[in-house]
Amino acid sequence: MTFVYKSDPVRGAVWAELFARKMPELPFRIWPDIGDPREVRFLAAWQPPTDLSTQFPNLEVLFSTGAGTDQFDFSTIPATLPVVRMVESGIIHGMVEYVTLAVLSIHRDWRTYLDQQRENTWKAHRVHPASSRRVGVMGLGTLGRAVLDRLRAFGFSCAGWSRSPQQIYGVQCHDGPDGLRDFLARTDILICLLPLTDSTRGIFSKRLFDQLPRGATVINVGRGGHLVQDDLLQALDTGQLSGAMLDVCEPEPLPPEHPFWTHPKVVITPHIASMTQPETAVDAVVDNLRRYRQGLPMVGLVDRGRGY
Repeated sequence: MTFVYKSDPVRGAVWAELFARKMPELPFRIWPDIGDPREVRFLAAWQPPTDLSTQFPNLEVLFSTGAGTDQFDFSTIPATLPVVRMVESGIIHGMVEYVTLAVLSIHRDWRTYLDQQRENTWKAHRVHPASSRRVGVMGLGTLGRAVLDRLRAFGFSCAGWSRSPQQIYGVQCHDGPDGLRDFLARTDILICLLPLTDSTRGIFSKRLFDQLPRGATVINVGRGGHLVQDDLLQALDTGQLSGAMLDVCEPEPLPPEHPFWTHPKVVITPHIASMTQPETAVDAVVDNLRRYRQGLPMVGLVDRGRGY
């Protein structure tokens, strides 16, 4: 019985060291050194091999090394094979840090002051209280809830939207197609933390942007596939949106000639909002392996019908 890691080999070396301490009874290998493929029962991967069922005929669980599984081609993954996305504290803390930075930089007009510095301009602008700024998060899973909890502590007026009804203390919760309209109408800073599914692909589009208050700002830390890029450029150029912060794009890396790089209202970061931390990731995987052996439900088990 073997555990195989197929992702960044530098992080894999850290995983190997941690596994040796935390679960020494389970042999751990780093791709492509898989040993006897018939012995492989568990695989952690960012992108599994396309011939998964023949490569590892006795595989019991497939773990994603990231918070999502949209990078998986589920048509190549046996329907009966459990797939588990990464739910670990390092990802959560990183995302909370990034979104807090993004919201505060927008709230405090940081881009304006950076522009003024380049122009040698000393000019103060009115400072608005956080309570006057309406923040909205699309996606109320673990990451969305953690982000809202932190932003609410600053005094922002917080709301959230999800497919199904949710309740979060101190947050106006909206759901479904009918709730989306009211949610967007009250949102000045919109944050995408949705999973990427067939129903959410392209959701950041002209139709959505037009329902936001004029001059709103958007932050995408979900997936590049959520955004219709031409619609964003149009919304920025017409003034419907005043800015955008994008940590994810499609494709990645963004081509050097792409207009996002030089657009004065766009801030780009290279998919660094949150990264799996080896120490906490191994703890999460080891905990799930123990739960699996005990017949308990694993944390982060993907519902293929819902897409996450």
